[in-house]
Amino acid sequence: MKQPSLRELAVMTIDEGEEIAGAWITPYIPEVGMYKLLAKKKKDGAFSWVHFIQRLNGNKDIVFRGEAKDQAQLDTLLEVANGKLQAIFNVRLQPADADMYTLDGNASPPLVQ
Repeated sequence: MKQPSLRELAVMTIDEGEEIAGAWITPYIPEVGMYKLLAKKKKDGAFSWVHFIQRLNGNKDIVFRGEAKDQAQLDTLLEVANGKLQAIFNVRLQPADADMYTLDGNASPPLVQ
């Protein structure tokens, strides 16, 4: 069986001309894990985002993906996600650093353009 590439394993890839728009994470929620929201700004100015739970063992579950046409829509997404997380778990997504790697497995600079 063929080993998957790092690109295939990545939750989100940043291609040439794109940049990281933000990364947010909740504190650890017992028996659940941490909710994460990652967003990138594409060449056309729109945003792609991914929202998921990361378990303590590193597995990623319940992965949602979507698009936001502008910063206002991305801000609304963050507001809605925080409202639901606050109501259910009493936590909020907070800005965070994201672990980023190049396709050869080396650490990536903090901002890719």
